[in-house]
Amino acid sequence: MSEKTPTIELGLAQIEELAKSCLLNHGCDEANAAAAARTMAAAERDGSESHGLFRLPATLASLRSGKVNGRARPVEESLTPAAIRLDADRGLAPLAIEMGVPLLAEAAKTMGVAVLLIRNSFHFTALWPEVEALAERGMVGLACTVHTPMMAPFGAKKAFFSTNPISFAYPRPGRDPYVFDMATAAKARGEVGIAARDGHEVPPGVGLDADGNPTTDAKKIHDGGVILPFGGYKGSAIATMIELLAAGLVGDYFSYEAIKVDNRDGGPAIGGEFILAMSPQVLAGPGWAEHSDAFLDELEAMEGVRLPGQRRFANRASTAPRHINAELVTSLRDLL
Repeated sequence: MSEKTPTIELGLAQIEELAKSCLLNHGCDEANAAAAARTMAAAERDGSESHGLFRLPATLASLRSGKVNGRARPVEESLTPAAIRLDADRGLAPLAIEMGVPLLAEAAKTMGVAVLLIRNSFHFTALWPEVEALAERGMVGLACTVHTPMMAPFGAKKAFFSTNPISFAYPRPGRDPYVFDMATAAKARGEVGIAARDGHEVPPGVGLDADGNPTTDAKKIHDGGVILPFGGYKGSAIATMIELLAAGLVGDYFSYEAIKVDNRDGGPAIGGEFILAMSPQVLAGPGWAEHSDAFLDELEAMEGVRLPGQRRFANRASTAPRHINAELVTSLRDLL
């Protein structure tokens, strides 16, 4: 958060309660509000401002418009012993994720590898909660999802992909897991939105303006422009893979299809999520943790190397109040 941006201090419990109260006041029942509030509060706890309360106003707009079912009840379907499908009943994704992850972990514990296919949901926050939840259960986790077009494929100037995030977690018993959660865009849409709101520029290569010209003006990218993939054609290829996993394999909307059925209320888009769980105990056998830890320790010992997620874990250890954008807090309290 910029020092020039007015903020309000809120404790972690206050953040969760504010989110939950807003969700309850705009159409969510207890189960859906609690799950979504936990997810947003966890993002604020870990310093992920762009995936916390920042996402709440748009989510509330989708509840008010009727696009999102605030009283959704996910329905499980067992496709095979290693494949689970959940229909999220047009609800916010956190409830389906909290329901599906334990089922997925148990399947992977038995089968070695298992997949969870979530359909008909509205994913609106970070992707690391689901893979971290798998790591806590001793599983390697990988998750990806899509949204609506925001990012141009390599060589194009028109949005076709979402920012297509992917997350991965590897368990380290007794230690923080190895975790990354990243957009395949040069910068996540939420981060561009924060920069646009606060009047900051973004690095070269992040996006184009509405006329297709390269720009570092976050507002020009956010309002009518387009984000670019990281790494050029490599990021574009990974984004394509994510579309095929989270839409093609799940059997839900591709990004370009999701925009056609969206009501443009500014909130999340309906779509699917692909989550893979793998049991290192089954696949690698005894000693897997020590072997993997030795590798990661060697990696981290190299000069200049920092494992992803370390800043997030350091933030998580602090119980101090978080500094939340004052205008955002005021607007959320007004919605109550």
